[in-house]
Amino acid sequence: MSIYEDVSKIITEETAKECFKKYDVGGVLSSEQKSVIDDIVRSLRNGETKVNHAAEVKRVLAVPPKDAKPQKEGRIADFYMKRDGKEHYFEIKTVKPNIDVFTKSKTKLLEWVARRRSPIKVFLAFPYNPYYPQPYERFTEQGVLEKSKEFLIGEEYWNFLGGKNTFDDLLNLFDTVGKKFKKEIQSKIQQVAREKMDK
Repeated sequence: MSIYEDVSKIITEETAKECFKKYDVGGVLSSEQKSVIDDIVRSLRNGETKVNHAAEVKRVLAVPPKDAKPQKEGRIADFYMKRDGKEHYFEIKTVKPNIDVFTKSKTKLLEWVARRRSPIKVFLAFPYNPYYPQPYERFTEQGVLEKSKEFLIGEEYWNFLGGKNTFDDLLNLFDTVGKKFKKEIQSKIQQVAREKMDK
């Protein structure tokens, strides 16, 4: 996944005030905050409520961080940028996760909001859509994340970072690089395969 983080950073360096990979969100969490977040995620997963990111953020921020404590788990964002005075935090995942990955990511995103005690921008991002040109439709994510507001896929993600046509430019760039270094890449793969066979 590090290549996507690296590319994300390269794209945003020119337009963001700051951007980092593996960014420590910091902050603290209280048991009450975690309970509210668990309740939001459980209700969404069980179909008791419909996803509404703005309302969920408002509900999380309404809980006072009384007796909050540091929590190591879930505090690292894969990518972070600050642009136009707004903080953006991203969890970058593979494109076909199961339902547990979606619910864990949802929990993490809301915990980042609680940690920062601010309506920051939080996203689960997929670097590409495996169903292209069809829209991404995966039964495991339905009802848990609100598309475009906390869930960005492929073209939507890259264009969000770099502006219009960024995704198309990336595709052309990868195609050019792939053709130029095709022989070297194939040779390296064969070398690694031989070394594995010899062990």
